[in-house]
Amino acid sequence: MVKNKSISSLALVSDGAVLAEDVRVDPYAIVEDNVEIGPGTHIHSGAIIRSGARIGSQCEIHPYAVVAGVPQDLKFRGEETVAIIGDRTVIREYVTISRGTASRGKTVIGEDCLIMAYAHVAHDCVLGDHVIIGNASQIAGEVEIDDWAILSGSVLVHQFTLIGRHTMTQGGSRVTKDIPPYAIAAREPLVFSGVNLIGLRRRGFTEEEIALVSDAYRILYAQGLNVSDALETIEKTLEDTPERRRIVDFIRRSTRGIVRG
Repeated sequence: MVKNKSISSLALVSDGAVLAEDVRVDPYAIVEDNVEIGPGTHIHSGAIIRSGARIGSQCEIHPYAVVAGVPQDLKFRGEETVAIIGDRTVIREYVTISRGTASRGKTVIGEDCLIMAYAHVAHDCVLGDHVIIGNASQIAGEVEIDDWAILSGSVLVHQFTLIGRHTMTQGGSRVTKDIPPYAIAAREPLVFSGVNLIGLRRRGFTEEEIALVSDAYRILYAQGLNVSDALETIEKTLEDTPERRRIVDFIRRSTRGIVRG
């Protein structure tokens, strides 16, 4: 462990932890061994950074969050695994993030993410960059959430679910099917409720790109085609763009099936 003035004498920091020189650790925080923390990260009072945590630079871990907790999985046998937190990610109060199991060996949260208070990210999940997880949302094991996705508060996500990039999921939803890219998922039961127009415009998508996404989902959800025929029609009739490929590739990769229209 690197000794520095930013580590409170009231914090418990293991000699087996590797901290950059300017990491700040506030009173009553706990940092176990086999932990790595990058430059400029702030560990607030009462946070617990458990063995296997790999935390990037300029992160903030707020009070009473637990990073790299032991997986809540009966198949876990104490294998050495990690939880990776990307640069500039903010983890708010009472968040719990489990490390991986033998399945993947790691739980990953990308860069520039915001995980709000009381959320849970289970073992072997993979979150991309710029993901926002709302207060008290609960994400089961081996879920994948792509870049720029937003889950509103109190969302429940079933294990193995895929959530595409630039999606928005309504608060209080129960996600049991995959949510394809660029979509809004809302209502009860959860369904495709349109294209995330506001989010895409805020992130610099052109009107032409947004129109193509809208056309793809019109073919998928509004023409009465089965999924295979809809994908074939999308590929035949729409320009080959990154957005079109992401939609088609995501749906073909889905094993749980996508949300209904």
